[in-house]
Amino acid sequence: MFNRNRCLRRVAAIASISSLVTGCGLLSPDDPDDAGPIVVGTTSSPSTLDPAASWDSSWELFRNIYQTLLSYPVGATSPQPDAAESCEFSDSSNKVFRCELREGLTFSDGGTLDAKAVKHSIDRIRQINVNGGPAGLLGSLERVQAPSEREVVFYLNKADATFPFVLATPAMSIVDPDAYPADALREDSGIVGSGPYALQSYEEGEKAELVRNDRYKGFAERKNSAVTVRYFQDSATMVKALRDEQVDLTYRGLAADDVIEFQGKASKEEEIQVIEGTGTDINYLVFNPKDPWAGKKAVRQAIAQIVDRAAIAHKIYRDTVDPLYSMVPKGLTGHTTGFFDDYGDPSVDKAKEILTDAGIDETVPLTLWYTTDRYGSETALEFKELKRQLEASKLFDITLKSRPWKTYVEGYQNGEYPVFGRGWSPDFPDADNFIAPFVGKQNALGTPYEANRITTELLPSSRRESDRGNVVKQFEEAQEILVEDARLLPLWQGRQYVAASREISGAERSMDPSTIMMVWQLSRKTSW
Repeated sequence: MFNRNRCLRRVAAIASISSLVTGCGLLSPDDPDDAGPIVVGTTSSPSTLDPAASWDSSWELFRNIYQTLLSYPVGATSPQPDAAESCEFSDSSNKVFRCELREGLTFSDGGTLDAKAVKHSIDRIRQINVNGGPAGLLGSLERVQAPSEREVVFYLNKADATFPFVLATPAMSIVDPDAYPADALREDSGIVGSGPYALQSYEEGEKAELVRNDRYKGFAERKNSAVTVRYFQDSATMVKALRDEQVDLTYRGLAADDVIEFQGKASKEEEIQVIEGTGTDINYLVFNPKDPWAGKKAVRQAIAQIVDRAAIAHKIYRDTVDPLYSMVPKGLTGHTTGFFDDYGDPSVDKAKEILTDAGIDETVPLTLWYTTDRYGSETALEFKELKRQLEASKLFDITLKSRPWKTYVEGYQNGEYPVFGRGWSPDFPDADNFIAPFVGKQNALGTPYEANRITTELLPSSRRESDRGNVVKQFEEAQEILVEDARLLPLWQGRQYVAASREISGAERSMDPSTIMMVWQLSRKTSW
């Protein structure tokens, strides 16, 4: 019998994802039933359990419980069939996309998963049309048809080479028509999906207990029988739970101080391993155009001229994040350094000149909002640093306010905040997904942003091109517009850190291209 307390080895390891993948031999995947569920800790709790309402980190739970037509097997960077047996564009113009479902699919409760269920799942997203919800991902979709039991056809109103990526997002999770109404959200804490796991129990803000779904048919090879996800309000409590062996690993929300501390103990006896990988998560500010001050371009540009990203990355995050000067992060085709190119180093004199030229001679009062329980414990310190930087210029009078994530989301969707902070984990690894979600009348922020050249010319042009290496010019021009408008202000790009007990295997293989954790890859080591 495996005894986790007896078998823990006091060894520290700091490893990058790439080195662990090539290292081999270290991991022995297996999870004895008597070892209990693997427990994952995170500060990123769901805002909803209904896919039709979510365009946020609720997807982390969805990926493991619901199923999509396409998804990402380990190592894949382009979508592959999951609930589908095959999918492809059936025309040369990238406007008709056909999928054939696997045979014999069912939901976790035994209900039939057929083409009509897929159509129902997609149609209800647009029918319910939640403000800031995933309907914004379906702008190119004209209609869905289910001509037979296993065939689904998507007709697009314009060419869209990114549509397979959209179908692979957890927003497009397939739900049971008998359990999810066509015109209303499901409000209870139940889930009926067809993914690798079924939701056994859920306590909002506390935990989600996942057990193996024996009816699942897809590519996921589960290396454990059960996973419990525990939700924490702050990283300190989460790390204490890890050290006390109440959780097996942590994901999202690991504080910079903890990362540095774990890394500093690499040569000492330590029960925790830190797995580091390149991330494409970004953090940014959003300005509300309806606010009397944030709605002024000169005010936004003056803030862009003052903010010192390098100071935030170094002082607050201890260089565990990197300064970011465009909405498209480093590592993706189309990345630029537009904000640095236009504004250069932080300068109070230049900011004052911007305001003076716009006829603004008084101190500008602004309220900056942030969430207390989504992006980690440094968020409050980050906003205090932003306040310090802006007020040190003598040009701004800053008030800070905060809310827990669930009410925070409602606030920005209702347009309550003059300026607010957001983080973004990509829906899919393409520059399109760092521009399209934030512009247009219907976007992920619930804050309409009329950027007509981007939405009507540049994005449609880029989506006609299947080879994404050929769309650099469109994305560079789109980012020039974003820099000029300064409606969105990128701050930093994150790296991925997972802290785990030394007995846990598979964390280095568990991230999909959107940095969502595929918990089925996790296992306990049974031999050394």
